[in-house]
Amino acid sequence: MTKINPNSNEALIVVDIQNDFCEGGALEVPDASKIIDKSNKLINIFDQVILTQDWHPYNHISFASQHKGKKPFDIIEVDYGKQTLWPEHCIQGTYGADFHRNLITKAAKLIIRKGYNKNIDSYSAFFENDKYTCTGLKGYINEKKINKVYFLGLALDVCVKDSALDSKNSGLDTYVFEDLCKGLSKQSSDNAIDLMNKSKIKIIDSNKFI
Repeated sequence: MTKINPNSNEALIVVDIQNDFCEGGALEVPDASKIIDKSNKLINIFDQVILTQDWHPYNHISFASQHKGKKPFDIIEVDYGKQTLWPEHCIQGTYGADFHRNLITKAAKLIIRKGYNKNIDSYSAFFENDKYTCTGLKGYINEKKINKVYFLGLALDVCVKDSALDSKNSGLDTYVFEDLCKGLSKQSSDNAIDLMNKSKIKIIDSNKFI
């Protein structure tokens, strides 16, 4: 069995494994916590581990509660295009925004907090949803001369997908551990995998490496 033996130019990006996205959370992703044990094995292998963390103010534009007459999963138009409305989740400083207690976080070299601007959502680890405002991740990757990135985490059909697409579009060799991602629904997850495949992102299984 081939093992991952990451070089210093390779990074593992762990996307949004936070309480509000796990079982019982405000925006629960089904079976989310089932990916954590194997994710930790990969975290212990990589030297460059980057975590992303949704970090919203209480009055964030993406919350349905901020739009009269709207409910979660409605879609509205905002300055930067279409915006899905969500239940309130990952509010700064709350338990829901914390990383899951079983996730190894001490190995992280960098934590990217996203969605903290109340007027714009941010799914991708690289850009806010206007696809112009940078999170700072690309600058770090350039500084560390990283050219290959692996993704795992939540949710496959939202933040993992957008992060992987921006990674690929930034010229990075991009991989997604499909078995270490969970999505909000099977249909949207299947659509995300199809889109990533078409974008030449490499969809892989961790069982081949750990």
